[in-house]
Amino acid sequence: MEQRAQPYLPEIENERILWDELLRLCRLLDADEVLVPGYFRDPDWTVKDLVAHIGTWLAEAEIQLFRIDVGTYVDEPLDVDAMNAEFLAAMRDQTWTTCWNQMLAARPLMLGAWMHLAVRSEPADRWVRKSGAEHYAEHLPRLREWVAELRGETVRGEAVPG
Repeated sequence: MEQRAQPYLPEIENERILWDELLRLCRLLDADEVLVPGYFRDPDWTVKDLVAHIGTWLAEAEIQLFRIDVGTYVDEPLDVDAMNAEFLAAMRDQTWTTCWNQMLAARPLMLGAWMHLAVRSEPADRWVRKSGAEHYAEHLPRLREWVAELRGETVRGEAVPG
């Protein structure tokens, strides 16, 4: 049986590396710390909101990547800010456990859709960027800082006031 080449192997490996860091950082925080506003401001985000944000984008990417794979995808401009606001509103009242588990469950489903792609395409490339390592990389610098702030650790060589 011939095995087909996976066109996104480098991106999948990079996603795994940054995913591991995302999880490691989140796991450093306790149940109260994940609910402290300040990860982002205006609107205020907590780490729970970040986890919900990433999880909803993973879930959306799964749908869109499967649509790309089966030929039913409609390439339309995305209003990312509107989608972010919609996802945030939908998940805002959920518990940490729900948001965490939703993100953990969404990732393998998204990866399954991603791994099923036989060829690269511009729409698939955009969804891979929005749901994978590039998306995590947008959030990891602030998450690193915020985790350090919450834990009273050193950020960029300076002690964080406690």
